[in-house]
Amino acid sequence: MNWYVLQTKTGDEEKLVKMIRKMLSPSFYGECFVMYYEQLWRRHEGAFVHVARSFPGYVFITTERPDSLYLELKRVPAMSKLMADGDFYFLALDPLEADFLKQIMNAEHVIGLSYLATDGHGHVRQTAGPLKACLKQVVRYNYRKRSALIRLSLAGYEKQIPLGIILPEDIRRQLRYGKVEAPIAVPECYQIQKETTEKPRKTRQEFLPGDPVTVMSGDLAGMCGTVSKMKKNTVRLNIHFLGQQLDIEVAAGDVQKLG
Repeated sequence: MNWYVLQTKTGDEEKLVKMIRKMLSPSFYGECFVMYYEQLWRRHEGAFVHVARSFPGYVFITTERPDSLYLELKRVPAMSKLMADGDFYFLALDPLEADFLKQIMNAEHVIGLSYLATDGHGHVRQTAGPLKACLKQVVRYNYRKRSALIRLSLAGYEKQIPLGIILPEDIRRQLRYGKVEAPIAVPECYQIQKETTEKPRKTRQEFLPGDPVTVMSGDLAGMCGTVSKMKKNTVRLNIHFLGQQLDIEVAAGDVQKLG
């Protein structure tokens, strides 16, 4: 399937998606959707995950019949008016652009939060999640607002969009959903394991790939995962966090086998 962008008025994206799904036969297209991203908002009363549009004014659609699809779109009265007013565009995405977007979004077309740790001086030390795929495209980080601005190409045009990030100090807080623009079902809050009260075990252990472990101290204390690789003084772990699989590296002395 080739990807195309339908450009319309900001705020009418989901309305356009519903119209297409209602009036066009599925034989003309594969998926039609709006892309969203998660961002962490901190308030005095807590921390909230907002879900907002990544590309305001844009709807994505996939098809193997672009000419036929365009003719069908023109037959829809509301879309014909948008075209006549110059508020509607049908633009092809380069396959590399489409592959990049597929890489950073999930099945619900949402770009999830990315884990990010720094060296304490603003320099990125570790990342996981969608951001890991686009580190070279980062324009700037805003740690206070928990976002990273990335530069990308969309239908031949350069765009800058924010990606939500979560820092080590955020993971022990109870995160609830705030404003959700996406038409998706969300739980009341993220389920994050509480920090363990056990002291870290400092004796060296031998780990094998697939061993279940828990992190006893450090930024990720209290989180569980499985070993993917053992190095001299560190262990590489796969951790399921915020609906994502994080690939992170921690000190061997901070990890304890389970069972």
